[in-house]
Amino acid sequence: MSRIGPTFAALQAQHKKALIPFITAGDPEPAFTVLLMHALVAGGADIIELGVPFSDPMADGPTIQRASERALAHKVGLRDVLGMVKAFRAGNAATPVVLMGYANPIEHMGYEAFAQAAGAAGVDGVLIVDIPPEESPGVADVFAAHGLDPIYLLSPTTPEARMDAVARLARGFVYYVSLKGVTGAAHLNLEEVAQKIPLLRKHCGLPVGVGFGIRDADTARAIAGLADAVVVGSRVIQEIENSPREKIAENVTALMAALRKGVDAA
Repeated sequence: MSRIGPTFAALQAQHKKALIPFITAGDPEPAFTVLLMHALVAGGADIIELGVPFSDPMADGPTIQRASERALAHKVGLRDVLGMVKAFRAGNAATPVVLMGYANPIEHMGYEAFAQAAGAAGVDGVLIVDIPPEESPGVADVFAAHGLDPIYLLSPTTPEARMDAVARLARGFVYYVSLKGVTGAAHLNLEEVAQKIPLLRKHCGLPVGVGFGIRDADTARAIAGLADAVVVGSRVIQEIENSPREKIAENVTALMAALRKGVDAA
């Protein structure tokens, strides 16, 4: 059973919002990933979004592309990522982990084989950027059979009919992309987010997470005042990228603590 629903329920009971950081598995090198996952939790992360390195991303901006390149230079593949989740579970049985990536590595492994291995490793949800809801009913069923929540992206241009299609298939939460662009862009339009969230809630009863363009405690607080979860990716990767090796985990925990303070101030 996925840990995502119970995590959101527990946070709601405490009148809190979820903080969901993203890192790329294998960045800056494989030995850091499990350490960084624990560092994220130590700083206040509620759910971890773990990127599966991929050579041809369509939604990732330059920062996350560089993270994938660093991981791929170490030949980190999907089975390695699942091994990292399993190793994380040896020290943390509670924090949900969502894998985010693209269809090709999963198709190569096989959906059934992947779902079985991911469920056994301790994965809770899967967000595949290039498998839209129109193409995923069978895939979503395979995931659900192994306790994995299928998670989908919604955007400022998503029509209401597509929101309904997502609502029928999605589990765990829905991920609202707060801007028209790739990860790491800085032009977050809070007014547009404020207008869109009520429409999303009208069509979907799941918690709504908002990501793209969230870079500091102030924007985290603003988004937490509107949504159920705040997703932060590129800013975390930048912290990893710009920190001395011996300070990476410490600096990531400090960044999470600052973001957590912002989210809790909403």
